[in-house]
Amino acid sequence: MRFQAVIFDMDGLLVDSEPVWYEVEKEMIESSGYRYADDVREQTIGVRVDEFAEIIHRHYPRVGDSPGAIIDEISTRVLGLPREKVPPRPGAEEALRYVAERRIPRAIASSSTQDVIEHFVRLQGWDELIPLRFSAEFMARGKPAPDIYLHAARQIGIAPDNCLALEDSVAGTQAAIAAGMTCFTVPDLSHSSLSDFAGINDRLYESLFDVLEAFDREGFLT
Repeated sequence: MRFQAVIFDMDGLLVDSEPVWYEVEKEMIESSGYRYADDVREQTIGVRVDEFAEIIHRHYPRVGDSPGAIIDEISTRVLGLPREKVPPRPGAEEALRYVAERRIPRAIASSSTQDVIEHFVRLQGWDELIPLRFSAEFMARGKPAPDIYLHAARQIGIAPDNCLALEDSVAGTQAAIAAGMTCFTVPDLSHSSLSDFAGINDRLYESLFDVLEAFDREGFLT
């Protein structure tokens, strides 16, 4: 099996941002007198910011006057984060350099807004390593629907079944597979467990370093 393109998720895969998202969300919600319940948070993992805002507004109506106000507040908080708050995940830069040095078509396909994607990529200095960056905010549907992955494949010019997707969440994994791509999942254990992927994907890796070893061992990109 040889893949002609690699499409990366961002939050939880390339950058260790999920704990920071949780911290920002928790502060925002609990400053309005609520407790951020685990079952509510689970509904927000891997979804677009507008879908997140709808969920939060439904459960915690005092947080903002509207879902739009919640989007504005969470975006302002996240865009103010410094680099030390959003470190790269183990093997992230190495994986990006691996595909870049081999001139393999590549892109980010993320549920975050375009502004947040650009901010996090800029913080890491990855602009040159991954020049194509796509946000699900512009798609009709967010993950777990396949729209953002299908869009990324079209923009790259590679058929979905020749693309490898790298993901960390259940919703993202479902989106990539629904798009017809092979997905290697590196679960972010800050918000999920290995058992969550049972029956969804059996291509699980502990880190992006393990994915790189598989690239070399199996010749997926050569």
